[in-house]
Amino acid sequence: MSAHSILVLITAIIIANYLIGLVLELLNIRHSKIPLPSEAKGIYDQESYEKSQRYQMEKTRFSFITSGISILITLSFLLLGGFGWLDELVSPITDNSVFRALIYFAVLFLANDLLNLPFQLYSLFVIEEKYGFNKTTSGTFVKDKLKGYILAAILGTLIVGGLLLLIEQLGSSFWIYFWIAISLFMVVMNMFYTTLILPLFNKLTQLEDGALRSSIEAFSEKVDFPLTNIFVIDGSRRSSKANAFFSGLGKKKKVVLYDTLIEKHEVSELVAIFAHEVGHYKKRHIILSMVLSILQTGVMLFLLSLMVFNQNLTAALGGHGVLIHLNLIAFGILYSPISMITGLLMSIVSRKNEYEADRYAAEYFDGDKLSTALKKLAKDNLSNLTPHPAFVFVHYSHPTLLQRLDALARVPT
Repeated sequence: MSAHSILVLITAIIIANYLIGLVLELLNIRHSKIPLPSEAKGIYDQESYEKSQRYQMEKTRFSFITSGISILITLSFLLLGGFGWLDELVSPITDNSVFRALIYFAVLFLANDLLNLPFQLYSLFVIEEKYGFNKTTSGTFVKDKLKGYILAAILGTLIVGGLLLLIEQLGSSFWIYFWIAISLFMVVMNMFYTTLILPLFNKLTQLEDGALRSSIEAFSEKVDFPLTNIFVIDGSRRSSKANAFFSGLGKKKKVVLYDTLIEKHEVSELVAIFAHEVGHYKKRHIILSMVLSILQTGVMLFLLSLMVFNQNLTAALGGHGVLIHLNLIAFGILYSPISMITGLLMSIVSRKNEYEADRYAAEYFDGDKLSTALKKLAKDNLSNLTPHPAFVFVHYSHPTLLQRLDALARVPT
């Protein structure tokens, strides 16, 4: 394809992605206006339901503004040759192609983040504050930003720098070696995320002795779950929303409960949530997700190897010759339709896994307690009870609350 044809295709993909997102948001907003479903009356009263509708509406309207501004800036930068102009700006700094590319990506990352900063602040300190969710102070926000920049610089240099170096040294066969390296990195990060990364932003403490720990230990013994690490995270420092998650593999696995979750739920409900997380472990969902992610990454890298030295990709973004960093950006946009398809498949698998984990908790502990916990989570987080099915299909990694409750009700007791 010629450089002009590639530019047209890139532009079309950006616009199509925007329009698809816009249509899905409009469908979702219309669907959320339906009256309180009868099966949800034990979850929300009319006042809480209307509050959740206002919250969802306000977030959606704000996303219309942010996405609209974002696509205008992106298309302007693309069509006016901004990517090539930025390369010319940074190229005199160094003759080393890898350092040049790293500087280029750093400038692009910082510029993008600074442009998004006003929207981040409004979302957090206006919308989330208005509905009682935000607990983040301005000091915590600034510290998080600075830590995020440092972490992005370290990981970005290691990952992107390693990729660029392999491309430069090995040519089109780089993808095999980088695939092996990035796969090992993904496994290590999964194992040590709660040990190395999470403590930079949050405090993790072992769940203290008491009724909750005793109940969790009793359930673990019953189902032969090798319980070694169960932590409480200080999520209340930033938000009143609650959650729980499972991280790690083998002896490094950890179950993490938010302090806000413990605050708002009875012991039996918390054990039911824990049982759901154990269900993911027992059904090997974490390993499955890891394998699928690695395979998906391999396909992407192979396709990248076919295009990374294409001079027309560089020209389409306003550069001259073959510039790998511009080609990586062009490839990222061209790959996005494939990424959307693989993302849909991953979401289908994820929703299936959630049903299986729910069923495990119902069979080995108490489905009614899990249902009660899920209802409380939905109400406390002002979750959308009636998202449009198309929006769920594209964006949801979990089934909707009503779908989960219906599935739990059908588990034999």
